[in-house]
Amino acid sequence: MRLAWLIGGHLALALGVVGVFVPLLPTTPFLLLASFCYSRGSERFERWLLEHPRLGPPVVAWREKGVVSPRAKALACAALTASAAFVLTRPAIPLAGKIGMLAVVLAVAVFLLTRPSR
Repeated sequence: MRLAWLIGGHLALALGVVGVFVPLLPTTPFLLLASFCYSRGSERFERWLLEHPRLGPPVVAWREKGVVSPRAKALACAALTASAAFVLTRPAIPLAGKIGMLAVVLAVAVFLLTRPSR
């Protein structure tokens, strides 16, 4: 099981790093997932991630106080909006799928926007 957590952590970290460079791919959720996986698979990798000067601060802020930076909120909301717009403009997607997707997007946005920013 330890190996599965380690692989999951590496994959999430890779997606998080890609998200630094790709505007619509959120970085912080993948870093949080990597941290979660590493906490179960490797203390060494978890410590490395938490102490990393660029990647660690958002994870530490979330763990300590549930803080999501304004920039992360804005990027996440932009990604949610783009995803919703994509789904809503596809005629092949049934109405129930569109309504379900909108419900999830709204729930995530409300959760995200109600988190402290500092």
